[in-house]
Amino acid sequence: MGRTIAEVPEAARALKELFDTHRRVVFFGGAGVSTASGIPDFRSVDGLYRQQFDYPPETMLSHSFYEAHPAEFFAFYRTRMIAPGARPNRCHLKLAELERAGALSAVVTQNIDGLHQDAGSRTVWELHGSVRRNVCRRCGEVYGADWILARGHEEAGVPVCPACGGAVKPDVVLYEEPLDEAVIEGAVRAIFAADALVIGGTSLVVYPAAGLTRYFKGDALAIVNRDPTPQDATADLLISCDIAAAFDF
Repeated sequence: MGRTIAEVPEAARALKELFDTHRRVVFFGGAGVSTASGIPDFRSVDGLYRQQFDYPPETMLSHSFYEAHPAEFFAFYRTRMIAPGARPNRCHLKLAELERAGALSAVVTQNIDGLHQDAGSRTVWELHGSVRRNVCRRCGEVYGADWILARGHEEAGVPVCPACGGAVKPDVVLYEEPLDEAVIEGAVRAIFAADALVIGGTSLVVYPAAGLTRYFKGDALAIVNRDPTPQDATADLLISCDIAAAFDF
């Protein structure tokens, strides 16, 4: 393990130095990136997986549950997975700024909220898809998150494609589903070409996404996360403060 930092001012200085001294930085992020935007993460004390529901969240976010219990699935999806009032926080905005300045090559995210794009990031590899895209399984028509939210009054709250009457499915990777091959390939290319990798706001326990970090061959690995991760021992820079504050430089 390399240098460890817990204080915000020092963390911001260290991250700024990393970006100033590398040309091909990639950011690999998870749910912790969006907590400052009001979207709960999954595994922390206040996370989604610690809350009580009729079924475990892992069950309700599975492909088989979507097929067998569409009404319950969409009720959970609308209220827990879509956050219409969320706005990009300092981390999202700084990453977009760094990309515009040529200091960041790509964002690889496990998040499905679309906040990186709202902040202005252009090269974003969404490993788990996005709530911003909801696709008719029959004709392929794509609908936004607002359209899904507005369909809660339909029969059992299950959205139906107005173009053909087909079932609509969120373009998010549910449990029991594979990641998109094209997205994986793009993310791997970006990580492999990076001379520095900043991992932020993720527990690094969700696979196969967390396994993509093994393709990093550069010379500086930074991990920014409040809680320990399984890859901390490999980090050159380990930051354990709030990620939005750490990116305030």
